[in-house]
Amino acid sequence: MRTRLIRPAIGLLVVSAVAAVYLLWSWNHSLQPGMEIYAVKPGMTLRAFARELSSRDVLPESHSFVWLAYLTGHQRDLKTGEYRFRNGMTARELLDQIVAGRVVEYPLVLVEGWTFRQFLDAIEEAPKLTRTLTGLSPRAIMERLGHQGEHPEGQFFPDTYYYSSGQTELAILANAYDKMQKLLQQEWEKRDNNLPFKDPYEALILASIVEKETGRADERRMIAGVFVNRLRHGMRLQTDPTVIYGMGESFDGNLRLKDLRRDTPYNTYTRHGLPPTPVAMPGKESLQAVMHPVITGALYFVARGDGSHDFSSTLEEHNKAVIKYQLKGKPRTSVTRDKTSTAMTSR
Repeated sequence: MRTRLIRPAIGLLVVSAVAAVYLLWSWNHSLQPGMEIYAVKPGMTLRAFARELSSRDVLPESHSFVWLAYLTGHQRDLKTGEYRFRNGMTARELLDQIVAGRVVEYPLVLVEGWTFRQFLDAIEEAPKLTRTLTGLSPRAIMERLGHQGEHPEGQFFPDTYYYSSGQTELAILANAYDKMQKLLQQEWEKRDNNLPFKDPYEALILASIVEKETGRADERRMIAGVFVNRLRHGMRLQTDPTVIYGMGESFDGNLRLKDLRRDTPYNTYTRHGLPPTPVAMPGKESLQAVMHPVITGALYFVARGDGSHDFSSTLEEHNKAVIKYQLKGKPRTSVTRDKTSTAMTSR
């Protein structure tokens, strides 16, 4: 009688031991998932996902993974999203990744000097984003962001942003907006004394102009200093990027003298002071440049043709620089574009 009871018990112990060994092996041996993407879809069950991993040869079979999730209390903790598992990870590590929601992230590069429209175009082309803003006007987009009545230009920080599949473009813009406002306030609080800005927004406007005028980090503060000097002297800024922005879609890549004479709110050849809004998205260096400009006697600058600029303190010096760098040494009857000051050539 005792022998009859012992044999099944021993058999059960052996089976249990073999099962335990197998489970420990299946949970801890190295997997080779390759570089594919595996998705936990909305509403997908633990068992369904385990079967998918097994069918794609990531797991040797599905049951041990399900047992692992139940025994660790994570059977309902799988996070929806796309995952890429590294070669050599174990089933335990794989489960931890899904429970933690460490999903695949895609980069979205928003470039310094781009306009809001260019930002939207880049976002529209980004794969895997859920579209919620298609067809909306800039005003409507700002309303969706909770910033009704604000002009979008200049309000979003250019940077590389990472997003996961299914995230909305609104989330990207909200992140970029918050980052710009935080940085602008930080730089405003550290600004130099006696700058000709009544508020951070005016500094943002000038930073956008500096961003468009030069791509050279070593010149940004000098160019900012020229514009600060001109504002202090009551001179027109006379900067091409603002004119181009005011022309909108009519700009064909060639800025003509008639364009400089046509008055718009953004034409700094015909109007004094700053334009009504930024003309691009400035980066951190341009913001810092207008908060800490290099102040010299320079009131003019002209592009040399190699990416750098020549700075002048007088109109006479500037006219000579224009002849040298812009007119190839051949003076015209009049170098200046009006009687008070001459145009400063943008990059």
